[in-house]
Amino acid sequence: MIFISSFLMEDSNLPTLVRLSIGGKKFCTTIDTLTRREPDSMLAAVFSSRHTVYQDSEKGYVFVDRDGKHFRHILNWLRDGVVPTLTDSEYSELIREAEYYQLLGLIEGVSSVLNKRKEDEKSPAELTRTDIIKCIQSERVKFRGVNLSGLDLSKLDLSLVDFSFACLKNVFFSRANLQCAKFRDVDAVGSNFHNATLRECEFTGANLRGALLAGANLQSANLQDASLIDCSFCVADLRSAHLQSADLTDANLEGANLEGANLKGAKLSNANLKGANLQRAYLRHVNLRDTHLEGAKLDGANLLGAIR
Repeated sequence: MIFISSFLMEDSNLPTLVRLSIGGKKFCTTIDTLTRREPDSMLAAVFSSRHTVYQDSEKGYVFVDRDGKHFRHILNWLRDGVVPTLTDSEYSELIREAEYYQLLGLIEGVSSVLNKRKEDEKSPAELTRTDIIKCIQSERVKFRGVNLSGLDLSKLDLSLVDFSFACLKNVFFSRANLQCAKFRDVDAVGSNFHNATLRECEFTGANLRGALLAGANLQSANLQDASLIDCSFCVADLRSAHLQSADLTDANLEGANLEGANLKGAKLSNANLKGANLQRAYLRHVNLRDTHLEGAKLDGANLLGAIR
């Protein structure tokens, strides 16, 4: 929550200097720093002409109700595009903050560092990125049951590839084209699908625990019975997705588009659906009691028998 009161920052006369209080920690920066590198972020929206911003007239600080521990790293990212060197647990905390501020570039940068770190620690995969590139030049590529853990497969065209039953732990699929690919019963714990194209993919029974799918296109994807615990779907496109009986416990779906999605029997305990689009979604008999739905759009959703 951002608490701003009393002093209006007009569009025509935005001050260069901005004083921020992040959970009580004080920071000083500029409008340009907050809006230039990640123009689609929440910070850019708040401190640009897209929103009216008010400031505490007595102390001159804009208060943001978040932990300020990692905000200096966020400012350094916005200034220089540099990902800090942190422990794995600190990176997890930083990703949480980046998700709140909708800094998708920072999320991808941190995930890339973590993926490289894990790749260095893990035993080598059965194939290399070069091997994969050679394989996908042929038709009907199958990597069924193959261990590809830790590989960087970002930005490749992997559409229609069959990865069923493969070990895909910590694989980096960021910005890859995976349209109509098959991931049935894969072990893809901790994998990175940030901004990947996953339209009409099959993830039936897949284990995606802790995977990053922020900004991914999952239109009409089949995620039935998938383990999606602690996954990040921040601003992902899940229109008409099949999520029947999927486990979305502790998942982050803030700002995601789930219009027309089928969530029959899905587990949504402590799931974050703030600001999500659930219009015409199928939520019959779903337990929403511990689900965060602030600002979610539920127009036309089927909520018959849902527990709220």
